[in-house]
Amino acid sequence: MRHDKKRTLQNKDKKIALKKLVKVMRKTPSVSNLTSVFSKLDKAVKTNLIHKNKANRLKSRLAKTLALK
Repeated sequence: MRHDKKRTLQNKDKKIALKKLVKVMRKTPSVSNLTSVFSKLDKAVKTNLIHKNKANRLKSRLAKTLALK
């Protein structure tokens, strides 16, 4: 149970950091922001933090915002 508490906190921190990156990308879209967000999303999927379809959906929407600007 101690491991569960520790890992829950770590996962929560990672999810919050991921959400912040996505928000930054939405506010100031750039190629460098896009690549860093894509990398973090892929790592989150790899560690089962988020589902792969959610990551793909976010990546698609973020790429669209960059294409529009």
